[in-house]
Amino acid sequence: MDYDFNFSVVWRNWDILISGLGLGLGLAFISILIGCVIGIICAFMMLSKNRTFKYVASIYVTIIRNTPILVLILFTYFALPQMGIRIGKIESFIITLSIYAGAYLTEVFRSGLTSISKGLYEAGLAIGLTQFQIKRMILVPIMMRNILPSLTNNFISLFKDTSLAAAISIPELTFYARKINVESFRVIETWMVASGIYIIACFLLGYTFRALEKKIAISRTKQSNSSMTGVIAKFLRKENCS
Repeated sequence: MDYDFNFSVVWRNWDILISGLGLGLGLAFISILIGCVIGIICAFMMLSKNRTFKYVASIYVTIIRNTPILVLILFTYFALPQMGIRIGKIESFIITLSIYAGAYLTEVFRSGLTSISKGLYEAGLAIGLTQFQIKRMILVPIMMRNILPSLTNNFISLFKDTSLAAAISIPELTFYARKINVESFRVIETWMVASGIYIIACFLLGYTFRALEKKIAISRTKQSNSSMTGVIAKFLRKENCS
């Protein structure tokens, strides 16, 4: 292989690559937060006895999960202005990524809710909690703790999906890598570095979340939160203090 590697042009633009990485992480973080809200609401709708709620949530999940995310990004970016809704490209991307994340997180949250013992719900009713209090104080916190590994995987996947923001000229990592590539013609070096940054970022994210999972697992063991009585008592104390 007769190729003269030259990474100097990439290193000279290191600052914009890192700024692009920061923007990508920010987009993923905001989108996962909004997606969690959408996912939790839709998960409860799918588990509701109300058929209308079930159908609406199911249709949303089916449509979004069966549509390529790039198509959704382009549709939102170009369609909203045609309907008189003018927003920035970053806001447009966040809306799309949040809706996309919400569809996948709906199934994650639904699985997390169905894995919780019905005894917790019944115990909450028995001690006088309303359905909203049971969901807010008992079901959602336990569910979030149980689905943390799946939530981690979804966040990392969502972060990688932010590379598609380059399609609408949002200056994240892939956008800047493509810009450096076009200006320098150093294809191999540019994309090797960009790929390395993504790999390292995803590894560090995974490592951080796994450490958090272990810490939560240790906390659960120490506090005996696996006990239904312990969980109820904990949230009752919290409610009484407030």
